[in-house]
Amino acid sequence: MTLSTELPRGQRTPPAPPRRARFTLADPLGALAILSVVAVVALWVMNQGGPLSLTASDRATGSLGLLAGLLASDLMILQVVLLARIPWVERSWGHDLLTRRHRLIGFASFWLMTAHVTLFAVERSNREPTAIPDALLRLFITDSWMLFATAGTALLIMVVVTSIRAARRRLRYESWHLLHLYSYAGIAATFPHTFTDGADFHETWTRVYWWCLYGFAFAATLLYRVALPAWRSLYHRLRVESVVTEAPGTVSITFKGHRLDRMRTASGQFFVWRFLDGPGWSRGNPYTLSAAPTPDRLRITIKSAGDGSERAARLTPGTRALIEGPYGTLTARHRTRPGMLFMAAGIGITPMRALLEDAPYAPGEATLIYRYGEDEHAVFADELRTIATHRGVELILLPGPRRADTSWQAADSAHREGTSSPVAGPAHLTDASWQAAGPAHRADTARQTAGPAHLTDASWQATGSAHHAATSRQAAGSVHSAATSRQSAGPVPLANAPGQTTGRAHLDDDIQVLKSLVPDIAHRDVYVCGPPTWITAVRKAARGAGAHRDSIHTEEFAW
Repeated sequence: MTLSTELPRGQRTPPAPPRRARFTLADPLGALAILSVVAVVALWVMNQGGPLSLTASDRATGSLGLLAGLLASDLMILQVVLLARIPWVERSWGHDLLTRRHRLIGFASFWLMTAHVTLFAVERSNREPTAIPDALLRLFITDSWMLFATAGTALLIMVVVTSIRAARRRLRYESWHLLHLYSYAGIAATFPHTFTDGADFHETWTRVYWWCLYGFAFAATLLYRVALPAWRSLYHRLRVESVVTEAPGTVSITFKGHRLDRMRTASGQFFVWRFLDGPGWSRGNPYTLSAAPTPDRLRITIKSAGDGSERAARLTPGTRALIEGPYGTLTARHRTRPGMLFMAAGIGITPMRALLEDAPYAPGEATLIYRYGEDEHAVFADELRTIATHRGVELILLPGPRRADTSWQAADSAHREGTSSPVAGPAHLTDASWQAAGPAHRADTARQTAGPAHLTDASWQATGSAHHAATSRQAAGSVHSAATSRQSAGPVPLANAPGQTTGRAHLDDDIQVLKSLVPDIAHRDVYVCGPPTWITAVRKAARGAGAHRDSIHTEEFAW
């Protein structure tokens, strides 16, 4: 594939130095969310008497049930706002963090809703102990708008159950996403009974408060999840230009469109895509850009993992695409340190490939560590070589099965389990053209070439070096094999014997290996993308190796 932009050589915009935290739009968002909860509790105190209402045995159960219902309603609105795709909220917090907060608040509102229903059922039963069935029938069915509330509660229960990780693993993304949309219907169905039956909604100013809260959530969702995406899709007129197979089960799709630069898309961001190729087009799927965006083209790379991705592989040139986005904060805009470290696993290489292409760094300032299972699944191998050659990127490939669930390394990338003898390290690409322009290469970061999927001496020599790679490296006196480097520095011991390695030992070894690969990690921004458990392992190792928490930027390839 031809690179979408002409790659610069040795030029960048210097990043800002590490800075103290400054006030951003993200700061008042949490405060406003907390304030809304405080306001709800204040409403309850004013109308029910607060804790005093709990001292009367005939009122305590109903009063607690009312408080639980008010808090559940408030949190349900907050979780809708969090994922309403409001641009300045997305930019401030990042999609991954918003998704985690949405999930946490969603489960909290569910348990409060459950408490609300249960406490009122107990209260009605205690009030009419001789006619419990009739009391519950009126509560859940015949009272004003209660049938709608009951139906809405059932929908919300279904959404929560299918959001549990064990259930999500059994569902396709498309099925889960469709079921998740029913949460909007559930919230809407529970809304009317609060105004007709809720004691805390009878005052004019309380009605205004709740109407504004629900109205803002509805307007934000309608504007940013429906109207804005529809306008962008119509204006930019994206169509499939080409579909290229990158690896078994993995394809890249290039789209051509109109004035795409007006979206101000950055490498590392993603869109939610819908393809107008027949029935089922309404189901959107999130895909990250795998090449730097240009004024008239975008490219995504998709690995087959469900109906949506398999369908995308069959797209034909000319097919229209609808978009939501761009979203995500895994971009060079958040860079604050001199160096950059990119770490990717599997199809998580897609945003890294785009960032490597146009991020502002000089030769020698960027390193890519790419972990994948099999050689044939090394997506963008040729493109990565080209970018590394032109921009002076240190490229480290870690093929093979993953060492352990608690480790970010490949099984044979550093040390064998239970031994202290070093083994062949990951591949390394170097190039005389950028070594002369950039900082001298360090002996302690040298790597040994190994395996057909690695960047071999032949591929290095083909970039224009006049000497054989081994000869050039020896003459420079700066690059050595991984075995030599690690022996001189001393082996990284593991705590336990074979078969008894603990998660702590894996973490200690992960930290030491990462330090040996990137000794100056404390002076780099670390960009990480891959499966959630792998990202967790990388984050722990990076923190242990000296990276600052605020300099680690992640994006999970999961739903």
